[in-house]
Amino acid sequence: MTEQLPPLPGTPGVPEPSPLPGAHMHPGVPGQPDEHALPAWLRETAGEPRWQVSVAIAAMVALQLALPSRLLPIGRVEMSLPFGRASAALILPAAQILLGAILFAANPRRIDHASPRLRLLSLLLITLASLANAFSAGALVYEIVSGTPKLSAPVLLFIGGDVWMTNILVFAIWYWEFDRGGPGPRSRAERPHPDFVFPQMTDPQLARHDWEPRFVDYLYVSYTNAAAFSPTDTLPFTAWPKLAMTLQSLVSLGTAALVIARAVNILG
Repeated sequence: MTEQLPPLPGTPGVPEPSPLPGAHMHPGVPGQPDEHALPAWLRETAGEPRWQVSVAIAAMVALQLALPSRLLPIGRVEMSLPFGRASAALILPAAQILLGAILFAANPRRIDHASPRLRLLSLLLITLASLANAFSAGALVYEIVSGTPKLSAPVLLFIGGDVWMTNILVFAIWYWEFDRGGPGPRSRAERPHPDFVFPQMTDPQLARHDWEPRFVDYLYVSYTNAAAFSPTDTLPFTAWPKLAMTLQSLVSLGTAALVIARAVNILG
């Protein structure tokens, strides 16, 4: 018995397939959704402003410089330089400032393109910041556990808060740098499937038509994950953000719990 195929769309009496929710149709092109009717995060846009992430990088470097040199990589080493002696603790922040300046010069206003070299520099910048903060967190935990040097409660809370806030900025940049391939591919809508699903993506009625995630959205995700030790309103949908958020929660929980417990013990 011959199997009968279903009728094709366009056959008299067969309805056309429904367009995307909320999408308008191109005039004169049946069945094709209007690109400009799609939400901004699904279509090509002008690109994300550079200043938000630049401010975050500057704040991250300032927080590192505010830490005692013993909590920074090679912070106790002194180097002889042609213009005098300087602490080696300044080398890492200086390298981050230089990389940040190069990235800013390449895209001073909007991040609408990215070469492989710029991508490599951006990843190098966040990797240096991550390693520096991991070292600081580990050194702080060691000092708390060993009890040396003796720290007062205000100093301990200041150092712990510094490391905790740096942790938020570091992971915010990681999330911003990798979600859907980074800010450049996001502006060109190269990857339709997100790594982070924001509430505005689940219902077009929750946001303006021109909404798309910016750095401040990833900063909020990083903050809530560090404070609640779990996702809140934005969910990770792929493997790497789940692993990254798990690691951030562990660092945040370990640092905050030990710092607060030790400070309470000192005050008590």
